Amino acid sequence: MLKTRYTIAYVALMTLVVVASNFLVQFPLNAEVAGINLADILTWGAFSYPIAFLITDLTNRQFGPQAARKVVFAGFVVGVTLSFFTSVPRIAIASGSAYLAGQLLDIAVFNRLRRQAWWRAPLVGSLIGSALDTVMFFSLSFAAFFVFLGPNDPFALEAAPVLGVFATEAPRWISWAIGDFAVKMIVGLVMLLPYGALMNVLRPMQAARAG
Repeated sequence: MLKTRYTIAYVALMTLVVVASNFLVQFPLNAEVAGINLADILTWGAFSYPIAFLITDLTNRQFGPQAARKVVFAGFVVGVTLSFFTSVPRIAIASGSAYLAGQLLDIAVFNRLRRQAWWRAPLVGSLIGSALDTVMFFSLSFAAFFVFLGPNDPFALEAAPVLGVFATEAPRWISWAIGDFAVKMIVGLVMLLPYGALMNVLRPMQAARAG
């Protein structure tokens, strides 16, 4: 009964993060750092989305990988449904595929490292999962090779200085991916604070310890 209640709570939190991220992705981050116009490469959704890894890791710590996968699949259903209503099919496919692959990789890495230093499993798992998520989403969404998923976006493929400041040029989506992953790394580090604070509250059940 306790496991069911907590799992429902984790599913609700994951759903909230997915819904919030789908909404916040509409709003560019109007700021400038080191000459980089962040509005050109980032939206507020980049800051809310990595919280999904915290929810997955807390579920994994408390109840093990099987429960964590259930939470991830619930978020997948919500995310794909919203994406098909709010964006083109290619973006929806990319978003769902990247989310699912990144979260499942995070679960696998976390489970392998769970008996090591307390910070290693959530940090390494979320960073590796985020890297896969970023590569898959931006490649499937914008790389010319994946045109079979839907029409290419000429603006995304247009060459421009990397991050808008470097002499090297690349398709715009490369800068978007770099900016997105940079934010995920920063948020991943910040998420260690609530994870550490909740460690003594959300203790692993016996099945999770043995997993």
